[in-house]
Amino acid sequence: MIDWPNVTMAGSPASPPGPEELQRSQCVLGFIPVVYYSALLCVGVPVNILTAVALRRLASRTKKTLYYYLLAVTASDVLTQLFIVFVGFLLETAVFQRRIPALLLHSVSAAEFAANHASVWSAVPLTVDRYVALCHPLLHRRVSYPGRARRIIGTVLALSLASGVPFFWWSDAWRSGRPPSPLDAALIWTHVCIIYFLPCAIFLTLNSLIVRTLRAGHRRRRRQGERGEDRGLAPRRLGKTTAMLLAITSAFSVLWAPRTVVIIYHLYVSSVHRDWRVHLAYDLANMLAMLNTAVNFFLYCFVSGPFRAAVRDVLRLRRRPRDPAHAYVSSLSSGGKINKRPPRGGEGRLCVREASRAV
Repeated sequence: MIDWPNVTMAGSPASPPGPEELQRSQCVLGFIPVVYYSALLCVGVPVNILTAVALRRLASRTKKTLYYYLLAVTASDVLTQLFIVFVGFLLETAVFQRRIPALLLHSVSAAEFAANHASVWSAVPLTVDRYVALCHPLLHRRVSYPGRARRIIGTVLALSLASGVPFFWWSDAWRSGRPPSPLDAALIWTHVCIIYFLPCAIFLTLNSLIVRTLRAGHRRRRRQGERGEDRGLAPRRLGKTTAMLLAITSAFSVLWAPRTVVIIYHLYVSSVHRDWRVHLAYDLANMLAMLNTAVNFFLYCFVSGPFRAAVRDVLRLRRRPRDPAHAYVSSLSSGGKINKRPPRGGEGRLCVREASRAV
């Protein structure tokens, strides 16, 4: 990022620059990254907190696992903004200029990678849940409920925390003048596989199966209509939740691709420490990747009407009353336990019929 002195220990004596320091690449962006990350933090943290409150209301009101997974993604984005943007880019680089003990520096690095991994892998259970809901709806009604969703989210967060421990030994690409060691290469490839290649492979595979299933159902429905075999079943379409999933995973794949390419280029072709062009590309790629932590709110608002209504309720400090009939339908569709008796008469039959059609 910024061309601060190459110091990692507090109070270390100044020394004349050697050949490695004279050849070190300069940051051509100056204070632009500091301004960018400050603005991203000032906008992203309040927006994500607002998103979390709105999703929490929707989750408690509807008992749908979708909102629990989206809530986990939002919480992970907040952790990423605090650890990476605030602590890593602003405090360490801009304020303390890395004049902090090396042990604390490496500990913060491990926490940054853990938060980063959690932010990405929180979207994987969401993708799996949408795939099961659309491609295996009967199985989804049986296995998808809030209690299981919370256990899955807890497991993902625990594994993400454990995956950050090896990155205690991550080398500082901006400060290290030596060529990448075998340990650096192992950590870099582990990082890019965890953060990009594996989740993108899961997203691409499951999203392709979802789209193929929807297209196959549409073609089958059209053939039945042409043969006069229409039984009155509505064809499955690309619903708003599926569109939201595709938007989230596509935004991640696009925004994180440059950083993945640059970090592999740094490993095999030219070092960030030596080449100012790689230094510039690394800075811009990091700025683009961190943008992913603040865009989900706008995607949710663009796609989901219930989310927009929940956001309006939060901003107006208004709490909507719980609808017993709607809560009963949601508990059936999510496969959870039913604590309330269904409404009597025609209303109860309507709720059961609608719940049997829900995905």
